[in-house]
Amino acid sequence: MISPPEFTLAKLYDLQGLVALVTGGGTGIGLMIAQGLAANGARVYITGRRVDVLQRVVEEWDMKKEPHMGTIIAVKMDVTSKEDIQQIVDKLSNCEGKLHILVNNAGQVGPRSPELNKPSPTAPKNAEQLGKYLFAQESFEEWSNLFTINTSSIYFVTVALLGLLEKGSQDRPGFTSNVINITSISGLIKLAQKHFCYNSAKAATSHLTKLLATEFALKQIPVRVNAIAPGTFESEMTNVVIVGPEATDASGEPIISTPAKRPGKHAEMAGTAVYLASPAAGYMNGQEIVIDGGYIAVNPARV
Repeated sequence: MISPPEFTLAKLYDLQGLVALVTGGGTGIGLMIAQGLAANGARVYITGRRVDVLQRVVEEWDMKKEPHMGTIIAVKMDVTSKEDIQQIVDKLSNCEGKLHILVNNAGQVGPRSPELNKPSPTAPKNAEQLGKYLFAQESFEEWSNLFTINTSSIYFVTVALLGLLEKGSQDRPGFTSNVINITSISGLIKLAQKHFCYNSAKAATSHLTKLLATEFALKQIPVRVNAIAPGTFESEMTNVVIVGPEATDASGEPIISTPAKRPGKHAEMAGTAVYLASPAAGYMNGQEIVIDGGYIAVNPARV
């Protein structure tokens, strides 16, 4: 019989002293997760291309955090640059010697086709009009650039940090270092939501999550890889303050309204990431947690 203290929140979700890296950690979902990890004791490096945004987060965190909480550290990094990624590897090697949690969150929305499904006089009305509109609206370069940041970067950041993640697993008995990829319900549903490219890239990231988890497991590398697929949350990507069911639907563009009739809350996103990062999720590997207020429960999806 396991002793009762093993079932306490302090034991199950113990992140004290762990080292985390959150890409795109200065705003939106990345910031929610970074704060959640730090609030529970982790030392969290946040990266992005805008140093001023990252530094503002650090200053605000330092003013508000409580003594038992961890720190947030700002580091400039472009996840599409091998040079920048290597600099992060070198910095963590020198400053920490290990990494316990990697959150691949950085991403963009990419090219859009705003007239798709839009009930307006200018919207395409038949196959020929639709084909011409979609062909002219987006470019190969836009698709390539978005896949680079939303999918390819996750591969390169993860494999570059794999050695440090393995050392993180060896650092604490019973704990497994882990990677959390931020995908999206857009990669799981069968609706384009006016951005075929974004949805395709997120679907690729979902599969990449499983590929990495499987290959690491087969090679007995002690690093778990899972994903979170968010529905509608307020972020720079949604570009609005989302209040009520109409605004929630305007962001997610469902056929049937999201049952929760609201966007996700910061604590709900942070709590999901804390679970995946913690010892409580030590038996979870190669999985994708959907947190969407019931969106894909009532809309066509591939899961």
